[in-house]
Amino acid sequence: MNPQDILRYVDSLHREKNIDKEIVFSAIESALQTAAKRQYGEDADIVVRLDRQSGQAQAVLDGEPLGDDQIGRIGAQTAKQVIIQKVKEAERDSLMLEYRELIGQIVSGVIGRADGGVATVNLGNVEAILPRSEQIPGESLHAGERIRAVVFEVRATGNRIRVVLSRTRPQLVQRLFEQEIPELSDGTIEIKSVSREPGYRSKVAVASMDNQVDPIAVCVGFRGSRIKAVREELAGEHIDVIRYSEDPLVLVPNALQPATVEQVLLCDMIGRAIVLVQEDQLSLAIGRRGQNVRLASKLCGWDIEIMTGNELEEQISRAVSGFSELDGVTEDLAGALVEQGYLSYDDLSVIEPDALMEMSGLTEEQVDRIVEQAEGKAEEAEVAAAEERRQRRDREKQAQDTAETTAAPEPTPEAEASPAAEPSAPAEPASQAEQADSSGEQADSSGEQADAGSEQAGSDGEQTGEGQEGASPGDAAPTSQQSS
Repeated sequence: MNPQDILRYVDSLHREKNIDKEIVFSAIESALQTAAKRQYGEDADIVVRLDRQSGQAQAVLDGEPLGDDQIGRIGAQTAKQVIIQKVKEAERDSLMLEYRELIGQIVSGVIGRADGGVATVNLGNVEAILPRSEQIPGESLHAGERIRAVVFEVRATGNRIRVVLSRTRPQLVQRLFEQEIPELSDGTIEIKSVSREPGYRSKVAVASMDNQVDPIAVCVGFRGSRIKAVREELAGEHIDVIRYSEDPLVLVPNALQPATVEQVLLCDMIGRAIVLVQEDQLSLAIGRRGQNVRLASKLCGWDIEIMTGNELEEQISRAVSGFSELDGVTEDLAGALVEQGYLSYDDLSVIEPDALMEMSGLTEEQVDRIVEQAEGKAEEAEVAAAEERRQRRDREKQAQDTAETTAAPEPTPEAEASPAAEPSAPAEPASQAEQADSSGEQADSSGEQADAGSEQAGSDGEQTGEGQEGASPGDAAPTSQQSS
């Protein structure tokens, strides 16, 4: 190969494919060495080196340098094929390194194909895929559209790489905020946590590094302009921006806005936050189909359980009574367990044996026996609950069938006499899932109103959660330790 051709080839690959020159030189050396072995035998001890400045090849066979005429006899076609293969491998490795560094980062591309399943996205130097599972529910993608997504996975497939994108990950919300809000880039404010149910709602906890800057107002923007830009990229997904606090007694109520929280009891041993609200705030705090409390739990890192004061008292009474029935559990121990947030057999069945031994002074065998009993009771309770749900669905189905039968119109004599009239098929009863959805829609209507209020609070930045303080867990039973 002509030395100048080699130099031009190396420079071209470096500029066009962004492959390091040293990688290309090494690939050509390896290719020439492979071709030389085919010329002189696989057992030949041959080494080929390229001068990085001149492009001149130098070869040593069994310790003796080969002349230019001998090097020139190395099979050019074989060398060319091997060089092409090595360069493809080098290009793949370079792209792998580039996109692995982008995992979790946002990229922009043009949709190439979108047929209702996997969509392809042209990122310029690679064609990525956007699986259906990583697309926002209800979102319509069209060829030629430009979209933004985060790099989710990068893997090698032969001499090519496969880049998998995602539009459902919480990182996408955070990266979009960073692109729209300069104060995040310069460190004035910071995103502390993001929780998301893609296509429906996200919660973003923000904190300010400057006491003079309101992080919520900064994120929302003038007349909601900044938050609107993010929502449009996410197909209209609702976004709540809340004020972050290191204190869970402040953060948890903030995360549950717009619901008003009366008290927060922290159960450190099991990572649970029992949140007490008034009856009229219950559905608002829980949200439509539990969405608000789920997102708040993910955002705060606590297992949030919402109830009224009366419900808590009932659970405490049942738990103390139930735990006391277990062999080896005294009433005092039952009370101590409840104080730490253990309110059900399910809770007790997953307690750390060492923690229970420390609390009770019982032996390991006694503790294992208590846990075993709790597991059995939990299974019995689950079976009973499942049977109760089945019976309720059966009653609802029977009631609906009766209502449909009663509401069915009586056939007219003309219809019965007409030979052309065909009997209409009876209306099929709604499936159990449809009934559950129907009842869920009615039960969650107040939750939808709550979501609307929450979105307004998030968009306008009027409700910041300041001034809400959870009462000390020691002020009301069950007492629990405050998270440090």
